[in-house]
Amino acid sequence: MAVDLLLGLQWGDEGKGKIVDVLTKNYNIIARFQGGPNAGHTLVFNGKKHVLHTIPSGIFHDDAINLVGNGVVIDPVIFKGELDKLAEQGIDYKKSLLISRKAHIILPTHRLLDAASEASKGKAKIGSTLKGIGPTYMDKTGRNGLRVGDLELSDWKKRYRTLADKHESMIDFYNVELEYDLGELEDEFFKAVEMLKSLTFIDSEEYVYQAQKSEKTILAEGAQGSLLDIDFGTYPFVTSSNTTAAGACTGLGVAPNQIGEVFGIFKAYTTRVGSGPFPTELFDEDGETMGRVGNEFGATTGRRRRCGWLDLVALKYACQVNGVTQLNMMKGDVLSGFKTLKVCTAYKYKGEVIEHLPYNIEPENIEPIYTEVNGWEADLTKMTDESQFPKELNEYIEFLEKELEIPITIVSVGPDRNQTIFRK
Repeated sequence: MAVDLLLGLQWGDEGKGKIVDVLTKNYNIIARFQGGPNAGHTLVFNGKKHVLHTIPSGIFHDDAINLVGNGVVIDPVIFKGELDKLAEQGIDYKKSLLISRKAHIILPTHRLLDAASEASKGKAKIGSTLKGIGPTYMDKTGRNGLRVGDLELSDWKKRYRTLADKHESMIDFYNVELEYDLGELEDEFFKAVEMLKSLTFIDSEEYVYQAQKSEKTILAEGAQGSLLDIDFGTYPFVTSSNTTAAGACTGLGVAPNQIGEVFGIFKAYTTRVGSGPFPTELFDEDGETMGRVGNEFGATTGRRRRCGWLDLVALKYACQVNGVTQLNMMKGDVLSGFKTLKVCTAYKYKGEVIEHLPYNIEPENIEPIYTEVNGWEADLTKMTDESQFPKELNEYIEFLEKELEIPITIVSVGPDRNQTIFRK
């Protein structure tokens, strides 16, 4: 049985958590394959908002197994916080949550290193979430990291101490003002590790392989967005992992020929959190309206998201890199009330008109070229079927499908799981 993928096609915050939650009824296993607590997947149902950072978004379904794969980095303290909230809601997570032994652990000193590194960059900072993600992946590639499986070894605290001591010497190297009490941070960390050790650790690549052989259905859940990919994103303003489809292969141990459907999620407009180029960013009333109506604040950081028109050049690029087979359009309801919508269909790049994403999209090199389409006035949030869509929304969807050459199979018309319309 092939593994289906669900991933974001922009700079994150596309609404992946909601769609995973909606699709979970079709799958036996939901598996996170990369990233860590820098992700924030928001789910709304029964009038209540839930935010997950590391735990897969299928956790609220009794019949689904939720797997944290080897490509994920885990902060035990944040993870414990998520588990505590699930317990308060009566979720029996121990029966449905599995952790890969090969997943790497974020240490308190990783977070401190992240803060010291970002502070040292001054105005050149990349907008890190300061969750220690980058330093943890650096230790992974540098072959220094501490993994979940190490917690089962008798000398794991010695391994921890060796790495933490190394980090403290590195923090001194940055020569920045950084006040912290490592003893206090470690007390919290070691308590959280004990809770983590109460969960089920597995050899995840073998588990996934056997699940496929047993015809179990698997959905791999990505974090962040394709334009934040360490290789294919807007480097250096990117995350530290592969957020694209290829990341599911390395982050779960799935062979490339075992990938099935690739669900690509995008907003009907574009947002970005933190630093980095954003060709279609708006600084006017339209951008302010998108942010206000769309409640555009980061689920993890609380930072205000920058807003702009839909960028089809970047979206086509993300679809190509990921091999997207189905598109899901989120937040169409936020655009209700705009008389005219703009869609970027090409760039003027160094005086030349191009339709592909170039190496550098800094503002001095890029001028977006827009196509204008009619907006719609109708309130979409109460709609339950595509037959209720206004003509202008259907035309917008058809325009995007023609440009992208991929069907839009889901349209979200609100944050609740019930505000999800499957197109025929």
